[in-house]
Amino acid sequence: MESGAPVTLFDGSGGEYRCVIEATRRDGVTVQVNQHIDREVESPLQTTLAQGISRGERMDYTLRKAVELGVSTIQPLFTEYCQVQLKGERLIQRQRHWQGVANAACEQSGRNRVPEVLTPSRLRDYLPTMPQGLRLLLDPRAETRLTDLTSSRESIVLFAGPEGGLSQQEIDLLANHGCIGIRLGPRVLRTETAALAALAVLQNLWGDF
Repeated sequence: MESGAPVTLFDGSGGEYRCVIEATRRDGVTVQVNQHIDREVESPLQTTLAQGISRGERMDYTLRKAVELGVSTIQPLFTEYCQVQLKGERLIQRQRHWQGVANAACEQSGRNRVPEVLTPSRLRDYLPTMPQGLRLLLDPRAETRLTDLTSSRESIVLFAGPEGGLSQQEIDLLANHGCIGIRLGPRVLRTETAALAALAVLQNLWGDF
């Protein structure tokens, strides 16, 4: 883009700004900020995706599409079958990378409030701190479907496992913390599909689809 081109900027706190590029340089761009537009595109449904960490591009894909689908917060989780080991500086770098993925997904989808990617946590450590509200667990062996639930406008925490899913011990632990097991049809979905399918259905039932 060159001088004189119109751009739209956002700072993640809501709304956006109509701007015009004044100058472009190798080390940055100068813009003229002309007008703030009070535009909101956030879903009325507050959702936290508690996602078991999957490998490489699968995790990036899940986070990117979850942001497009309107997720409010993302909590990466280390679970029993998780095949990714992150500690120290590698953990910090990966969280920053995932936050960058979320930021870019906001740019692409037109969102102007950026979902926070929280510090990865062990499942057991996260449970005492998770938000209040409806707690759902994706489990292909469950009997309940999302359409069986009564209408909900409260916040939702959605748990999804990594490759290999969640262990029976983890499923029992989540049930003891008030999580409802949810089945997404008769087929077993991959880790990068399951949470996204559930988020789409939730947005259709109680969100803005």
